[in-house]
Amino acid sequence: MAEPARISPSPKLRYCVFCGSSAGHRTEYSDLARALGREIALRGAELVFGGGKVGLMGILADEVMASGGRAIGIIPEALALKEVAHHGLNELRVVDTMHARKAAMAELADGFIALPGGVGTLEELFEVITWAQLGVHRKPVGLLQVNDYWGPLLAALDHAQAEGFVRDEHRRMLIVEGDPAALLDRFAEYEPPAVPKWLRPDDV
Repeated sequence: MAEPARISPSPKLRYCVFCGSSAGHRTEYSDLARALGREIALRGAELVFGGGKVGLMGILADEVMASGGRAIGIIPEALALKEVAHHGLNELRVVDTMHARKAAMAELADGFIALPGGVGTLEELFEVITWAQLGVHRKPVGLLQVNDYWGPLLAALDHAQAEGFVRDEHRRMLIVEGDPAALLDRFAEYEPPAVPKWLRPDDV
């Protein structure tokens, strides 16, 4: 009798997380990073992040690995030489430029999450949500909310929507939750909108 067909295991999901290279002034930010790290590991997924050992980046990666998960860091050579690279990761990739870093992170990821962070976090977040809006990728993008950190940003997006600069369908693409498990559950159910960014004049 023929042997039963072997079923190849499904590839692990990888979540790209953007977050601060500082820990912020509130312990809640670090607590949220740890909670997300535990949840990623619990689900058998992998972390993709900026490769730093400092701030929320280091806290998140350490928690993923401490919980039995796998962390992949991608860092430009200039930052690695400044000794902010996390050399205790499962995998650390050193690339030439910031652009190469973002491209590699985007390619590896099955979804994108922003924890509290500064200008760099905002820049990375807006790039991937813009790519989603343009149909460059069809992956979910989400924010983890704590202490209403993202409240002012969400209010600005709502204002842009009300003034006709962001379509309703595109505004709804950004998923917001306060609990990592709830966010990843919504990621699993995510369906990108069918409405394209660029429309004919008679479609407006």
